[in-house]
Amino acid sequence: MWEQVQETVAYIKQQISVTPKTGVILGSGLGGFTQDLQILHSIPYSDIPHFPVVTVEGHQGELVFGTIGTQVVVAMKGRFHFYEGYSMQEVTFPVRVMKYLGVETLVVSNASGGVNASYKVGSIVLITDHINMMPEHPLRGKNDLRFGPRFLNMSQPYSARLIEKAHEIAAQKGITLQEGVYMGLQGPTFETLSEYRMVKILGADCVGMSTVPEVIVARHMDMEVFGISVITDMGDEENIDDVNHEEVLKAAQQAEPVVRGLIRELILQL
Repeated sequence: MWEQVQETVAYIKQQISVTPKTGVILGSGLGGFTQDLQILHSIPYSDIPHFPVVTVEGHQGELVFGTIGTQVVVAMKGRFHFYEGYSMQEVTFPVRVMKYLGVETLVVSNASGGVNASYKVGSIVLITDHINMMPEHPLRGKNDLRFGPRFLNMSQPYSARLIEKAHEIAAQKGITLQEGVYMGLQGPTFETLSEYRMVKILGADCVGMSTVPEVIVARHMDMEVFGISVITDMGDEENIDDVNHEEVLKAAQQAEPVVRGLIRELILQL
């Protein structure tokens, strides 16, 4: 993988003229963030050596470089998922590439199902921790010390500093934020009612099919991570029949302007 990462980084550096310090992974229905960038370069995933191709509706496939104020950002407009048939190494490959392009801070966003009774559809949740329930691990196999340590301390995967800063920004802008623990499951099926109950019993507040692998790999390479989730459905008897991908995208898109504004301001203050 080391050689593939270096080949990909070398290709991308030939196409761009900037060094991004912040990386952003955009979840379902949240791809409009790139409209907040002064775009400098945009590279289709299909043109990038060793990059997978996005197969999910709501996820476009471009690596976008731009600026917010004086901050240089690279944004993944569309992410990869384990349920698409990719290995965990393929799912997280772009995060490793970001690191060697110069990224020090990774912002991850997603859409998730809520089980915390204080949430509602459209709630914006700062991820404080996660529970990895996916059947594969992105660090399984021989460890390359050039990327990071064999045994990784995951006691604080999400930056307390950035969570505090996000709350300060939200207070100034009158944005209501929640906090919560995110559980990562394989998908692609939405959870059954019993599975939603399991999520709650095990200590999570929301559940989705992404994010956890990318965060593990980002922390493996000592990147600071900020995670944010939009609650697009509630896992209870009253709402379960309404859960489908179209409704998830619709709910995420309605919350998108607020999420975009929060992320934009956070990046400006890095």
